[in-house]
Amino acid sequence: MTTLWSRTLSCGTLSVTPTGGISAIDDLFEIAERRNPKRAFLFVSKVLGRHIPVAPEKMRAVYRQLAEQFPPLSDGPVLFIGMAETAVGLGAGVFDEVRQHVSEPVYLTSTRHPQQADLLCEFKENHSHATDHLIYLPDDAQLRQRVLNARTLVMIDDEATTGNTFINLLEALRNDGGLTQIEQVIAVTLTDWSGDALSARCPVPVRSVSLVQGDWHWQQDPDAALPPMPAMVLNDAATVPITGKQRWGRLGMAAPAGDLGCAIQAQPGEKILVLGSSEFVWEPFLLAERLAAQGAEVKYSSTTRSPIATGFAIESAIAFGDNYGLGIANFVYNVAHQQFDRILLCIETPVDSLDPLLTTALGKVAPQVEVISYE
Repeated sequence: MTTLWSRTLSCGTLSVTPTGGISAIDDLFEIAERRNPKRAFLFVSKVLGRHIPVAPEKMRAVYRQLAEQFPPLSDGPVLFIGMAETAVGLGAGVFDEVRQHVSEPVYLTSTRHPQQADLLCEFKENHSHATDHLIYLPDDAQLRQRVLNARTLVMIDDEATTGNTFINLLEALRNDGGLTQIEQVIAVTLTDWSGDALSARCPVPVRSVSLVQGDWHWQQDPDAALPPMPAMVLNDAATVPITGKQRWGRLGMAAPAGDLGCAIQAQPGEKILVLGSSEFVWEPFLLAERLAAQGAEVKYSSTTRSPIATGFAIESAIAFGDNYGLGIANFVYNVAHQQFDRILLCIETPVDSLDPLLTTALGKVAPQVEVISYE
């Protein structure tokens, strides 16, 4: 394992010193420049399926590698929470690998899309470009009881740098959500740079699970201008209805449904890109897995609201308007410079909510672009 890993960006230099783990840094991530003055760099995962298209079998292997590190869990409900938007799919994948080994599992995601449901709590991710996370109680009575009676909390995010986001979530669950009976916490990340910060501040015993651990240091270039945040004209609420089923986590999940695009077939060797959208990524991932099992050469990725500059890990970018009517710029990264036989764009909103800029750009990448939804 290397003793020092560094990249020099336009605003400064990021250095990483690995201290442990089961994966090599170069296999897990590369760096990009975040268009955000709060934090000018971004760890871009090579295994997450968000900013870089990746084979679904590689993603599944990561879920298993994380699940295998779990300690024995006590009896009683186990609440898994995946962080929007980046770790919604990662959280569901870890949940899928662990759920059969624990009693009374339930998966929730945080969301940035207000729901017609009972709010459990909300919390902030201080360094993010979009800071408010909402967590809702499941509509299903049994799953709701599992949440309210959870004795073990599993928090899943793509990375931990300071531990602040996990602490903010735990405090919100205990103080606002009333989950004071939680006895142990498991913090799951792909990369963990937080050291002992989480255990030092967590009021209950905590175990951290990750693929690589280490320390990072950002050396700001004093002469470089901080990157500007992209201008946004935000609506107070989404103007486009969510028409898709939400039992993949936003309103609770006990087991994957696996019911998106069931009639879609793939040809052996066909190059297919499956694109999830925003927080709607878990069921599209399961579709990608099914098509890969049919012999297709499948890559999986997703749209995102993260503003990232091209360069370094980001070879290409497609910018377009969001399909929720929020007035937020969305992006597809590392797709425009590639070629596929078919692209399956999976959405949870009506087809006419899509920005033609996106479908036109995808049409230059593949001769066949299909929109997949529950409609």
